[in-house]
Amino acid sequence: MLSQIHLGASLYVPATYHPEKLAAIGNGERISGLRSLIYCTEDAVREDELAAALGNLQSALPLLKTDQRPLRFIRVRNPYVFGRCLAMSGIAQIDGFVLPKVTTANLYNYVSQLTDRDRFKIMPTLETAEVFDYREMNKLRRMLQDYSNSHPRILCLRIGGNDLLNCLRRRRDSNRTIYDSPLGAVISRLSGEFVPYGFGLTAPVFESMAHPDVLREEVELDLAHGLFGKTAIHPEQIALIERGFAVDQQDLREAQMILDPCAAAVFKEGDRMCEPTTHSRWAEDIVARSEIYGVRGSLGPGDQLGDC
Repeated sequence: MLSQIHLGASLYVPATYHPEKLAAIGNGERISGLRSLIYCTEDAVREDELAAALGNLQSALPLLKTDQRPLRFIRVRNPYVFGRCLAMSGIAQIDGFVLPKVTTANLYNYVSQLTDRDRFKIMPTLETAEVFDYREMNKLRRMLQDYSNSHPRILCLRIGGNDLLNCLRRRRDSNRTIYDSPLGAVISRLSGEFVPYGFGLTAPVFESMAHPDVLREEVELDLAHGLFGKTAIHPEQIALIERGFAVDQQDLREAQMILDPCAAAVFKEGDRMCEPTTHSRWAEDIVARSEIYGVRGSLGPGDQLGDC
């Protein structure tokens, strides 16, 4: 079953590329280890290039393979372009859509175009001035909850860091993480407003390719804030991001012990208290991440957990 954890580092691909290049990337032929990609028709495409970009996508769809390939999404420009994409021949080769600048005012302009027959997943993006108003975010969350109860197709929500900084007339400093900017507090709040209610959040893009140490630190902070998945703007960022998703060996051991049906209500492992009642969700995420992104180090002989 497709879930947020399978996204990994999602590569943004402008739809202005030649159709054969779009198809090659979408088939996983050009970038080793690519788990997901997002064909962009929004900010990465000028208004006067939009028609050509949509034509490129239409031409690329028949060239896309059906198996052994990355997850594919289209970032539409607006509800009208969403409708254009849904009507394309071969659109079934796409797994879902990123919906930009979603607010309480336009959500249903998007989702009303989907039918019960559509299997597409959607990822609404939080990137407008309304994000800074907790009352608006609470209203949007309730709308998303109502929609999800009837149509469980929301894969996760995306945080549009650059658009939010643009609202503040700011551009991020490449020498610092997003959490050192005014958005640090905003992301913390969004995590509390959406994650407890079943909506995962993906992390904003890191737009510099010259500061891998800062990107590495930012991925750690993304995870610490309850975010998972991160947009990549260049293939060189993918491996670095996904290495950050690998789990620590000791964390995996503790997670396995916490999830053991025979576990005590509270116990000590290493220098930490483990309490299955309060740590089980964390433990589930750690185990799931380890199965996809691996473990830093490996468990030694005799470290496997036994039966009750």
